[in-house]
Amino acid sequence: MADTNDRPTTTRLPAAERRRQLLEVALQVFADKGFYGTSMNEVAEAAGVTKPVLYQHFTSKEALYRELVDELGTRLERAIVEGVADADGPRQQVEAGFHAYFRWATREGPAFRVLFAEHNRADPVLATAIEKVESAVADRVAGFIEVEGLSDDERQVLAYGVVGLAESTSRHWLGLGLGPGTGADAFAAQVAQLAWSGLRGVRR
Repeated sequence: MADTNDRPTTTRLPAAERRRQLLEVALQVFADKGFYGTSMNEVAEAAGVTKPVLYQHFTSKEALYRELVDELGTRLERAIVEGVADADGPRQQVEAGFHAYFRWATREGPAFRVLFAEHNRADPVLATAIEKVESAVADRVAGFIEVEGLSDDERQVLAYGVVGLAESTSRHWLGLGLGPGTGADAFAAQVAQLAWSGLRGVRR
């Protein structure tokens, strides 16, 4: 008789809980190996489920990735909204928004890497998912920019500039192997001041 201890076992979870677990596991695998370096077999194995179970929830690796990116984008946007909730005035909002972005990026390093991995931008499908996140964040930031005489389109362009600054500095900070420890908040304050100084210098 075969040894039952050699048989893979999968703990049964409610569908919603299983889906959440699969997304969290996929986050770590994608962060470590990237989209192209990850297979559905690896995600299933890391989650402790069979490949058919994974495909019950996500029809393809692309579908899994896109849902994960949407989820992470929502988390980032929520962090920014909560970060500026108590800020008074445009300067405080911009600075608080940048602090919230940078804090989220350094504390949620794997999530940031999945969202903003540079090589993903070369793929039209993956780039579209990432651009959706950037657009949502830029929309939030645009609401914090108060420069007299600017059109909505011009304000949106400036918002993309602020988001780009936040993204690039966060990426380089993480690329140096630095996290949310000593110096992170001070550095975020410096870059936030740089962003605000630039916006303050804008004149119609």
